[in-house]
Amino acid sequence: MNSISFKWLRTEVIWILLIASFTAISSEIKLIPFNGEDFRFGLGSITFLLLILIRIPRSVIRTGVITGLTVVLFRVFSSVLIYNGTFPDSLIEHYPAFLFYFVYVVLFTLLDVRSFIEQPLKLGILATFIEIISNSAEHIVRYFILPNSYLGFYDWFLIILVAILRSFFVVGIYSSIITSEQHKRLDQQLTLGSDLYVETLYLQKIMNHIEQIMADSYDLYRTLKKQQSQEQSVKALHISQEIHEVKKDAQRIFSGLSNITMPKTDVEYYLSNIVEFVVTANIKYSEMLNKNIEFKIENTIDFPLTQQIPLLAILNNITANAIEAIDEDGRIELRIIEQGEMIHFAIQDTGKGIAEEDLGIIFEPGFTTKFNQQGVAATGIGLSHVKEIVQMLQGEIYIERPILGATFHIKIPRKNIQKGVE
Repeated sequence: MNSISFKWLRTEVIWILLIASFTAISSEIKLIPFNGEDFRFGLGSITFLLLILIRIPRSVIRTGVITGLTVVLFRVFSSVLIYNGTFPDSLIEHYPAFLFYFVYVVLFTLLDVRSFIEQPLKLGILATFIEIISNSAEHIVRYFILPNSYLGFYDWFLIILVAILRSFFVVGIYSSIITSEQHKRLDQQLTLGSDLYVETLYLQKIMNHIEQIMADSYDLYRTLKKQQSQEQSVKALHISQEIHEVKKDAQRIFSGLSNITMPKTDVEYYLSNIVEFVVTANIKYSEMLNKNIEFKIENTIDFPLTQQIPLLAILNNITANAIEAIDEDGRIELRIIEQGEMIHFAIQDTGKGIAEEDLGIIFEPGFTTKFNQQGVAATGIGLSHVKEIVQMLQGEIYIERPILGATFHIKIPRKNIQKGVE
């Protein structure tokens, strides 16, 4: 057995033991609707179902058998050690609980419940049916082996009612967990796509430059060859070939990055989703910088997007710059309005503003007013890339200098970002 298989087996065993242990402990938190302790509605089945849904073990039946044995032994020893019961009597009283978990996992496997994991309604119905049968099996065994047990209409009614409540309660919790995780993964994917999109745009610009250099070097080779400069023409041809190889490598990288920045997903993003994401991400960014910044949003329009990654890159970059321009306390306002065929985004901050002499060059590559503690300048490629993205979307961007701070205005044709509009 290799190390990977051993590690997987160890992880699987630990998970099964955790399921069994948590189920046994939580089963003692119980509601007893009938007389005595012949039948109990505990949290054990809730815990068991939730845990096997969160991470379905490779063998659900083995997990159920181990869990059932653990629950029985836990109850027996609790009865003997805490309540001074005898071992045989305690075993007879509690062993029917094993039947519940055994029947549960057998039906869970036979009905292939794991295939309905992303269909909450069907999952809840199946879980309810399985719990009713499992509880009924346990209840029937108790009825025959325990003299004081009673089996009536009220009992069956409670079994069905509690099965419905417990099963859909678990499915609701599970769906909430899964939805939250999916949302988190989508946010991470969107963030990664936005960051890489800017770099991809920069790479595309480099590729165009490489293409021009390659053409110039090849023209140089042809000129030198005509002039009978054999040695120099060979060198020029060699340089042209090397540049071509660099271009091919850049194309491969660009292709890979494009697949990441434009993920294939069925999720439909709306303008409001992107705005919410920008605000949430930049609230965290401002907290990381120990700044107290109030965000104000004014947006009365909403529609599905086709260009969520470029739009996120634009808004996120400018908002992050606004945070950096504010010393400690301040406010950032994001206003979105519809002006004819254009969508107008305005991002205003109460930061230190932009000098008038910098307005004409602020979108130039390499321009920056930001320096770190060592006096090293930032890369200054952010706003130049923002302008390129806006121009790619056939929009325009300009800056207004109010009394306090700065306001960035971006206008983009609605048809270029709205889904379903030609």
